[in-house]
Amino acid sequence: MFIVLRGCLKRWLADRCGNVAVVFAITCVPLISFVGVAIDYSRAALVRTQLQGALDTAAVGAIVQKSNAFAEAGAMSGDGEITVGKTDALNIFNGNASGRTGFTLNSVTAEVSKTRSVVTSVMTFSADVPTSFTRIMGFDKLTVTGAATATATMPQFIDFYLLLDNSPSMGIGATPKDVDDMVAYTPDKCGFACHDTSNTNSNYNIAKLKGVTTRIDVLRSATQQLMDTATAMQTYTDQFRMAIYDFGASAQTAGLRSLFSLSSSLSSAKTAAGAIDLMAVVGQNDNNDQDTSFSTILPAINSAITAPGSGISSAPLKYVFFVSDGVADEANLYGCPKATTNGRCQSPINPALCKTIKDRGIKIAVLYTTYLDLPTDDWYNRWIAPFNKGPYGPSPNSEIAQNMQACASPGFYFEVSPTQGIADAMNALFQKAVADARVSS
Repeated sequence: MFIVLRGCLKRWLADRCGNVAVVFAITCVPLISFVGVAIDYSRAALVRTQLQGALDTAAVGAIVQKSNAFAEAGAMSGDGEITVGKTDALNIFNGNASGRTGFTLNSVTAEVSKTRSVVTSVMTFSADVPTSFTRIMGFDKLTVTGAATATATMPQFIDFYLLLDNSPSMGIGATPKDVDDMVAYTPDKCGFACHDTSNTNSNYNIAKLKGVTTRIDVLRSATQQLMDTATAMQTYTDQFRMAIYDFGASAQTAGLRSLFSLSSSLSSAKTAAGAIDLMAVVGQNDNNDQDTSFSTILPAINSAITAPGSGISSAPLKYVFFVSDGVADEANLYGCPKATTNGRCQSPINPALCKTIKDRGIKIAVLYTTYLDLPTDDWYNRWIAPFNKGPYGPSPNSEIAQNMQACASPGFYFEVSPTQGIADAMNALFQKAVADARVSS
């Protein structure tokens, strides 16, 4: 454009014909005006781009995960304005706009608020840019404006209730090798490390002496590792709360037992998890060996859980982490379909017990610790094997596995064989629960 203007002026100065000079002068006036307006508008556009960039940065920066506004939103019990977010947004904008010249800032506004699980910042600006060429046309300034909106979804607050089966069947060796070792070390060739307090040479004590790892040992360690995972994943220090329950300290007191009350102190939960141990018995047939009463334990955990909320701090979501081998062993008081001749009920878990919990909006994550095939055990062959086999032997399609999967909320079922890691499975379920909560919100 400047080249055209310069050429125009040269031709006008060089021309000796008066009429031509006048024509060129008249022609160049609007051209000069056009160039001047373009320069002023280009300068104004540059200023707007710079201020818009500062505004965008401020809108986002005020509500990032590590911001004061994000922290305050997590502590709010309801919706509303976040004053500290507004202050931070304006400070960020002013910091980014500082040192820039060529404009007069008229106004900057910022509003930061929380609505349910979303934090939103809305900002605007208005500025005047002085003109040069268009001033002769009566425009001594150009006003530029901008707006920016940013949103951040808050992480969900979740209460986890760990329901851990510690009945005698969880004393089985953790791996096939551990089972073989128990059979080799015990007088009765038993793969279970039964915690018989009446016998100083019980299978439980033998397992401890020989360094055999049982399922309850793995479950204890896995639960402690889960607390580390939860600590690493939480955004707020009180985002996740944990409660730990088992099936009782002894056969005499079998039933839902609280090992750790619901708390956001994950370090304390980890310490409490160190006390997870196998249920103790006093000799054979203590409590008629009816130590896995799903028919009373699941209703009890349901009563212990308050109503689930929307996932905000004052109304957290609720998840049950249920770890078990899935076989009930209880008195035949509820129409047990697999009752033994002495009134003892040994059967796959009844999924209806879980449905009652799920119908309240509580999600159940099930970790099924596969009930092992024990072909040398007469009791197992008579009472357990019929519902622990598929068409071709022990199978993930067994009635136990099918009922455990039916107990779980969709997508929250995990089967762990002795050669797989309970810790990995628990962590996978936990991460899925957190991800699912975020998507659902």
